[in-house]
Amino acid sequence: MSAATTSAKTTHFQGVSPWSLADDAGYSAWRAQKLDGYEQAITAPPIRLKDLANPSESERAELAKRCQKTNLAIYETIPLAADPDRVRADLRGFSDALGLKIAERHRSAGELGIVALTVTDATSQRGYIPYSRKPMNWHTDGYYNGPDDQIRAMVLHCVTPAGDGGANQVFDPEIAFIRLRDLNPDYITALMHPKAMSIPENREANGTVRPVSIGPVFSVGADGHLAMRYTARTRSISWRDDDMTRRAVAVLAEILQGDDPLIQSLRFAPGQGMLCNNVLHNRTGFDPDDELKSDRLVFRIRFHNRVKGS
Repeated sequence: MSAATTSAKTTHFQGVSPWSLADDAGYSAWRAQKLDGYEQAITAPPIRLKDLANPSESERAELAKRCQKTNLAIYETIPLAADPDRVRADLRGFSDALGLKIAERHRSAGELGIVALTVTDATSQRGYIPYSRKPMNWHTDGYYNGPDDQIRAMVLHCVTPAGDGGANQVFDPEIAFIRLRDLNPDYITALMHPKAMSIPENREANGTVRPVSIGPVFSVGADGHLAMRYTARTRSISWRDDDMTRRAVAVLAEILQGDDPLIQSLRFAPGQGMLCNNVLHNRTGFDPDDELKSDRLVFRIRFHNRVKGS
């Protein structure tokens, strides 16, 4: 999809509440509903899934309800650390049961479209932070994808946690939108520009090329839902050469580095995971003093559609 096409779609939805900067009343009503009971929602206990591969109707409804409120649902199920292949199969069943369309075309996805995030020095993964002990800065998954190939939902499922570290923080993109709009609506205008953020071409050793990706940070899909494409990294990224864009990016970084009460801190135990509409998240470094390979194993699945009912 061309930048012009993306811009036209975004402009069309500018007239739909709550994302329209011209509709203060609509935004205020949505904002009040969004924030009502939000802190209680994010401190609710994990949803217990009796069978990860076959979530019940009530379990699916609760997952959707939490994602509708906070774009995130934390769940837990029977840990199967001794059988990661079984976990992969169960996660595929979980995804299918929720009607999620797997978007992983990743070198590490395997036949089930599920990526194993673990420390490795394999040639195809060497040098990439997700496969190291290093911390990962704030981002949404697939931020380097083009606007027509966005990741709308994802799962992170813990098989084996790190011995030390490896925790996550998560932040709802809709709350990020609220924080920025409340400070200055012009920040939203800047971050919805179709050329706000650019990721350069990436050419791998095997000749595979990921093309240049140019698009907005905030956009609104054909379903009327807000989507976010963002990374806090400073390498291999460029921002639109515009004063308001630079200010908006700086303010967003300050929010994420601050102590916003709606930023959640999570450290998953075996069998726990999160289903989300591609929320902002980061990861601390882990097992820094372990001379042996870390056993940390987290499975990741990305999807092109949002969680149904959210």
